[in-house]
Amino acid sequence: MPKATCHREWGPGLHEDGFGLGQDDEVESLEGFSTWVSRLCSRPNARMWWIMEGDDVLGGIALRSESSDKVPQLGHVGYGVRPSARGRGVATWAMGAILVHARSAGLGRLLLVCLDDNVNSIRIIERYAGVLEGVVAEGHSLVRRYWIEL
Repeated sequence: MPKATCHREWGPGLHEDGFGLGQDDEVESLEGFSTWVSRLCSRPNARMWWIMEGDDVLGGIALRSESSDKVPQLGHVGYGVRPSARGRGVATWAMGAILVHARSAGLGRLLLVCLDDNVNSIRIIERYAGVLEGVVAEGHSLVRRYWIEL
């Protein structure tokens, strides 16, 4: 279990919720954080990894399988990085690691989805040869849809 100070920065609006943190999730208390982690671990069509530095949780990354009903909307990969850990290459490293897991899982290509104004995610996806399929309206936002061939 991470120290309380590790997840203090987590919460709605403070990071991209690609790792499954939603507006209704309460992660400040030990009970709320435990409930959130239990929900993440119960997802049948996704594998989740914490991104750690020593005992500190820097973020998390998820790989959704082809059978997940979330893939068309959210993509195969979702990640979130604590604000204090951003700008250090954590998400870039995690994306490289997840590509290895995706290949091992037998996936031939990955769909990645990010907000049209998420410059950092766009950079990471394009660094790993993501090819833009298009930009589409999703609710009140524009999202980019990329494919990475494995």
